[in-house]
Amino acid sequence: MGPERRKVSVRAIVVLAAVAGFVLLVDQAAKFAVTSTMTLGQTIQLIGSQFTLHYVKNAGAAFSIGTGATWIFTIIALGVLGFVVWWAPRIRSVAWAIVLGLLLGGLLGNLGDRLFRPPSFGEGQVIDFITIPLLPAVFNLADSAITLAAVLFIVLTIRGIGLDGRRHVTPSADPADPDRTPTDPGR
Repeated sequence: MGPERRKVSVRAIVVLAAVAGFVLLVDQAAKFAVTSTMTLGQTIQLIGSQFTLHYVKNAGAAFSIGTGATWIFTIIALGVLGFVVWWAPRIRSVAWAIVLGLLLGGLLGNLGDRLFRPPSFGEGQVIDFITIPLLPAVFNLADSAITLAAVLFIVLTIRGIGLDGRRHVTPSADPADPDRTPTDPGR
């Protein structure tokens, strides 16, 4: 049995599920609070102009791109969901479990909107409500979790942290490098 076929890390799966569940719960609670206390289009200043709530419905992707193709985003989200579920048993690292948990929770938050909100199944509009001056877009907590997952993915990848949690360093090809790993010419 190779290293890829090792026993599933229960700890990593529990962390992934807990993070995903937390993100989904907080996202859906926030969307419920917004839809039940604000009117569509309403804006509430929370921290001056630095942080505002602005209730909108988004049929497209980021920046409302592709509003006429909502069903395509639903299919893509289902594909990513399948990939995360397929990939999850390979994770041995808590850090990677957090990354996939953030991605899964955010994905499920927005997918739930696409599947169960009007105008129809699979073409529902995502509830967005957060605005900050740095971005010309309105987003939600699920979007924030997905973005954080992407940032952590990049950090772990740059640091060479594998799914097993170990740091993997690529051997140098420079013969003068003192850390160079010799290769076996017989292979």
